[in-house]
Amino acid sequence: MPVPSLLAVFAHPDDESLSAGGVLARHAAAGARTAVVTATWAQDTHRAAELAEALRILGAGKPRLLGYADARVPESAPGCARLCDAPLDEAVGRLVAHLRDVRPDIVVTHDGYGGLPGHPDHVHTHRITLLAVHAAGLEQLHPDAGPSWQPRALYLATHPHSAVPALREVIGARKSVYSVPDENVTARVDVAPWLEQKIAAVLAHRSEVERGALPGVIAGLPPQARRTLFATEWYIRHTPVSVTGNQSELTA
Repeated sequence: MPVPSLLAVFAHPDDESLSAGGVLARHAAAGARTAVVTATWAQDTHRAAELAEALRILGAGKPRLLGYADARVPESAPGCARLCDAPLDEAVGRLVAHLRDVRPDIVVTHDGYGGLPGHPDHVHTHRITLLAVHAAGLEQLHPDAGPSWQPRALYLATHPHSAVPALREVIGARKSVYSVPDENVTARVDVAPWLEQKIAAVLAHRSEVERGALPGVIAGLPPQARRTLFATEWYIRHTPVSVTGNQSELTA
């Protein structure tokens, strides 16, 4: 049975590797089409170049950028609106065009909290993706974005409560850490065989390593700590309401 194709939609360069790098590498290794849409940063920036290297490592194609500015870094897309300030229908339409172009079976994005840090760009990317996944299957919405296509499932990258204490020990206390009850998690994916690729993709975001962001913290961890903390990825399955018949699953 063929492995379902996969499109990941995340807010910033490095989110794809941190949140879903293992699943992306796993699906690509199995021969599935994989791709990544990143909501912020412009094509000619250093972080877009780092993203291209990370996606090469993961086997996830070339960067697909919506072109909005990071909420906290205006130089990420000079002259462009911040993601959170952009007209909602415009942002949804841009993502619909990528969905209809890639035609994925599965879409992966941030959970409703925006992952552990709750960054506003993460939260807004979650909202845009939910709307776009539904709109992509409705042919009279965004007709200029290509023929309609309905993904069969949407998976939200998340963290269960039980995983947070070990992560806190490594990444340090934050003002807010968002996680969900363990019973809410519907897919726990063992990505240990692809962990080396995942970590290499994270470290490809060199500017984040250098400034001491989470990729920089990961760079300083011993191999066993990396395996303990990052060899599992957690997801909540959300099935589009218009889907019927056979449904696609993340490889677990």
